[in-house]
Amino acid sequence: MKPLSRRQFLKVSATAAGTTAVVGGLQAALNATPVGAGSSGWLTPVGEEHIVTSVCSLCPAGCGLLGRVVDGKLVKLEGNPMHPVNQGSLCPKGQAAPELLYNPDRLTGPMRRTGDRGSGQWELVSWKEAINTIAQKLNDLRAAGHPEQAAFLYGETRGQMRPLIERFMQAVGSPNAISHDSLNIEAVKLAMLYTQGVYDLPAYDIENSQYILAFGANLLEGGRNPQRTIIGQSYFRRGRANRGKIVMIDPRQGITGAKADEWVPIKPGTDAALALGIANVIIRAGLVDSDFIHNYSFGFENFKDSKGKKHKGFKDFVLDNYTPKKVEAITGVSATTISRLAGEFAGHAPQAIAMMPGKGGLLNGSITGLYAAMAVHILNALIGSIDAPGGVQVQRYFPCAEWSPMPTDPIAEKGLATGRLDGAGTVFPLGKHAYQAVADRILAGQTVGALFLYDANPVYEVPGGQRFVEAFKNVPFIVSFSSFMDETAQYADLVLPEPTFLERWQDDAIEGLGYPGVGLRQPMVEPLYDTMNTGDVLIKVAQAMGDPVAKAFPWAGFEELLQERLKTIGTDWDTLKELGAWFTPGYRFARRGSKKWVEEVVGKDRASAPRDGRFDLYSRELSCALSNLSKEELAALGINKSGDAPFLPHQEDLTYAGDEAEYPFHLNVITLMSLGPYSVAANMPTLQEISGMTVGEMWDSWLEMNPETARELNLRDKDMVWVESPFGKLKTKMRTVPGLRPDVVNLPHNQGHKAIGRWAKDRGVNGLEIINPASEPATGLASMTNTRVKVYRA
Repeated sequence: MKPLSRRQFLKVSATAAGTTAVVGGLQAALNATPVGAGSSGWLTPVGEEHIVTSVCSLCPAGCGLLGRVVDGKLVKLEGNPMHPVNQGSLCPKGQAAPELLYNPDRLTGPMRRTGDRGSGQWELVSWKEAINTIAQKLNDLRAAGHPEQAAFLYGETRGQMRPLIERFMQAVGSPNAISHDSLNIEAVKLAMLYTQGVYDLPAYDIENSQYILAFGANLLEGGRNPQRTIIGQSYFRRGRANRGKIVMIDPRQGITGAKADEWVPIKPGTDAALALGIANVIIRAGLVDSDFIHNYSFGFENFKDSKGKKHKGFKDFVLDNYTPKKVEAITGVSATTISRLAGEFAGHAPQAIAMMPGKGGLLNGSITGLYAAMAVHILNALIGSIDAPGGVQVQRYFPCAEWSPMPTDPIAEKGLATGRLDGAGTVFPLGKHAYQAVADRILAGQTVGALFLYDANPVYEVPGGQRFVEAFKNVPFIVSFSSFMDETAQYADLVLPEPTFLERWQDDAIEGLGYPGVGLRQPMVEPLYDTMNTGDVLIKVAQAMGDPVAKAFPWAGFEELLQERLKTIGTDWDTLKELGAWFTPGYRFARRGSKKWVEEVVGKDRASAPRDGRFDLYSRELSCALSNLSKEELAALGINKSGDAPFLPHQEDLTYAGDEAEYPFHLNVITLMSLGPYSVAANMPTLQEISGMTVGEMWDSWLEMNPETARELNLRDKDMVWVESPFGKLKTKMRTVPGLRPDVVNLPHNQGHKAIGRWAKDRGVNGLEIINPASEPATGLASMTNTRVKVYRA
């Protein structure tokens, strides 16, 4: 064998921790003449074989991949040991991803609707014709002086795709680039903004922590970055001499609660009260970090504003209103437990973490969801774990090259000055995105001339998604970028198939570890069909529109854009392709009050409140947004407490859809590790086969119910039942699950599809169909957990 080149050496190094199959593949790739079975005992295929790095996109974790490609066919995926999120491991979704690539239900070319919306009548068109059609529609809107009538709904965009979509809409002249974040992570990002002044998700130093209070944070099953938290928890529990403690606070025990040291079955929607009750004990016991609280926070003590007006601070507000006994009555958690948890948590400071709730604890149709996230995060501030080892980190990102300035364009400037279609910032004064509200706004008379959908399936993924079908009747031109004919694409005028993530270029920010990094998604095989990366489509559409829009998009294609934007990350393009990831390991904690602290850790994203490096216990940003509202206007936003309370986290009364006497159960729609959050996974047979292993149910839905509750209803395990809310009813199998509050029932997400493909269609039920379709009036968040149901034998 010839000596290894640098490229071959890097390839071997990047795969050293892979499986024997991958190692065997590398040996075959490096041998001049591949053999069927060598004397070494390796069994290798006859043919050209090589390893390609990439990044998975079947959940938000963004795990690194190694693809084994033989004669141009992807035959196996493994985890990339060079990627810091998954470190060589790969979950079943990633292992099954070739089923996405070779799925028989994929769209094979661009299509134009020929019959009525939803009739399934299509004809193939060329990419050139599709691109020119879009360009003409957008130019028509601009010529009419209404570029704002274009709207772009997008889902889990990664890396440069999100700023590219925003730049595209900015160039057209529309403020309506609308993320689906309001269905999941937006409450946490807003809580970070209104306390720490950083509009982003926090990262947690799990490996160096000693104690975790997980307020509904699903570490092992379906959180934002499950692979990162699984590895972090494994080290936290078994990878060091001293074993940390995890307390899971959630109405459902789940896998995380079953593996935790303690499960606290809290009453749904009362996380804010429990966090404030814990804060009460910490303050009364004198366990706060005095240096942090008095020198690097705002609003702990009572204070006077610049006009001499007195305001109540966080300390007195919490001591007056959230004693353990009062909180016990609200949450169902005993005062003794509250006091013990407070002592344990503060006793491990600053190596302790209070993790903000998942969407189940936040999207309850009330501003209490936002207050709950704020209250939980404030626990970290009280004990000084903000940007401290073993505590909370601020996610840093790799340095991208700057975008070129936008060309001068009076038409675009006028359009960008209009209010957003979703009502974020106006109808929903605290909101950044209100994805699910778009249908209501269109039905209420908002004009939309062109609607684009990328990784967006609102007909399926929002509560009461059929509203979108009605709203689409008022939209003359709809374009869906989708690899499959999903529930929403069925109603489009143009369906433009994107290559799967195994066939396209895309970067992916490494998140959850704090330090900056980027993973590179690159084609493992040539595209199987006549598909086009959506990034390429947007660039071509902009160029077809002509100047001034075209001037904002000077690249030949999306790959060229990536190379330009990533040229500043610290490595060259070839090395990034070779390794699949580039990062700067080792989180750099900031010294309190330093320039780095002020510019990166506390206050960097505040728009109205001072960027003074002080963590807000009394939210100055909320005060700027709400202080001029009357009592009636605050009440319309669901804020019924007066005085300084609107600017301090607190528990508001929750309003439920469905009277408790008729509908006694809280319904949660839960995301499991198996099928995950993305619709396409439901059309992968391996994932359907493992979809409900915890209860022995696969290829279908089920309802989780406490066994004592089932006995009271004279129901037996595996009975077929109706689950009925004020918005409809669904028929499914009931399974008894002991780790569940008696007043809560759960339906798993990502079943009940009416489209996508043969393995997803007409299988199980979609619990979102019977969920309250309202949006929370202050933030515009979806109302996912304030619907009551009744359950009875079918």
